[in-house]
Amino acid sequence: MIAKTLRVLSLSSLLVLPLGLHAHHSPAMFDFSKQVTLTGTVRLFQWTNPHSYIQLVVKPADGAEQEWSLEMGANAYLYNLGWRPSTVKAGDTLTVTVVPLRSGKPGAGLLVEAKTADGKTLGANP
Repeated sequence: MIAKTLRVLSLSSLLVLPLGLHAHHSPAMFDFSKQVTLTGTVRLFQWTNPHSYIQLVVKPADGAEQEWSLEMGANAYLYNLGWRPSTVKAGDTLTVTVVPLRSGKPGAGLLVEAKTADGKTLGANP
């Protein structure tokens, strides 16, 4: 009886788990009909799961610095694209293309492409 109950619980959890994973990775917060190009200085590169992030300090034409949090894929995915924990360091200058937030609020986006100051593209598609 106990074995049957454990089997039912295990199978039930396998049915629910994919729903939670799918909801977590929803890109609904981003507006894929737009792209923004930014140039700034890396404050922090977070090589973490489930997503890696670049904190980029951008100084727009008006002079007020703005920090952007750029979401990327999981580090295992990025690793397969050529990224490493040492690929980006604090102080590096990057030009990035991002998909902005659907709300239009600046300061966050999904990274599409990143280039170093000398024009080298980082990774194939973060």
